[in-house]
Amino acid sequence: QVQLVESGGGLVQAGGSLRLSCAASGRTFSNYLKAWFRQAPGKEREFVAAISWNGDSTYYEDSVKGRFTISRDNAKNTVYLQMNSLKPEDTAVYYCAARFGSYVSRRSGYNYWGQGTQVTVSS
Repeated sequence: QVQLVESGGGLVQAGGSLRLSCAASGRTFSNYLKAWFRQAPGKEREFVAAISWNGDSTYYEDSVKGRFTISRDNAKNTVYLQMNSLKPEDTAVYYCAARFGSYVSRRSGYNYWGQGTQVTVSS
């Protein structure tokens, strides 16, 4: 059974940091593009960041550029999202996703999803 399992969410004050992890099991995703999405209450799930299979290319949504960093360790079948200078508007459930192919930001382009981890940023 293929699984993506996120961890690392929690409650943090504005200006603080969190590091999310997404561990894969059931198959290797070393040649898959990996991404993070988020969904705030009452809003659609939106793209946050993505990383190519070999880590050479990264992509970010404009509002997180310079604050968030996506990385991956293929030996551990894990992708990370380092989130710094967090703002209340970053509050959401964060999901990791994977796809075999080139970068896309649309949700429908991803085949595999985790169950999500809650990030809450207090003001």
